[in-house]
Amino acid sequence: MKTALIAGSTGLIGKQLLELLLDDPHYSEVKAISRKPIAISNPKFKNIVMDSDGLKENIDQLKADDVFCCLGTTIRKAGSKEAFRKIDYEYPLELATITKDQGATQYLLVTALGSDKKSGVFYNQVKGQVEEAIDGVNFQSYHIFRPSLLMGPRAESRSGEEAAKVFFRFFGFLVPRMYKGIESIKVARAMLHFAKQNLKGKFIHESKELQQY
Repeated sequence: MKTALIAGSTGLIGKQLLELLLDDPHYSEVKAISRKPIAISNPKFKNIVMDSDGLKENIDQLKADDVFCCLGTTIRKAGSKEAFRKIDYEYPLELATITKDQGATQYLLVTALGSDKKSGVFYNQVKGQVEEAIDGVNFQSYHIFRPSLLMGPRAESRSGEEAAKVFFRFFGFLVPRMYKGIESIKVARAMLHFAKQNLKGKFIHESKELQQY
């Protein structure tokens, strides 16, 4: 029986992953980091309420076997490139470093299709950089998930994504599988699936692979 820790538990993938983790007997305890209390009543559930800047102040609560990082935003929502980088690079890396020191052996990270530290697109560049940086933390098992456009029940509306969803609904059959929009629940299921395999090493899961879950 293991302990899971999830960051980004109120986001599109994270919220669905949290439900899957709580329902799975593989985990005896599920910890979720959030800025506001999460209204879940489950004996396995522990809510760690704090800002992302408070990771170092809550080190003792971050002990877990498997760490799931679903943190992510957009430059528009973050407000600036610097703020975006803090959420999508600095926080995931800090979480990895702290939890590895606390004994975690497995880290599962959501980035995005096209992640590449050499990309000319800032968003993809940062995603590629954080993938590489966390690789240097040297977890026994490190899984990277690179979904395409995420489809699912977001709390907030994103006009560009809504337009893309309409396109995929009617013309998705024309798009190569690796670029097709993907339901967020499929990514969540894939994360749980691979976490339970206890594989050793680094693994990258592209969007077309995730479509089967």
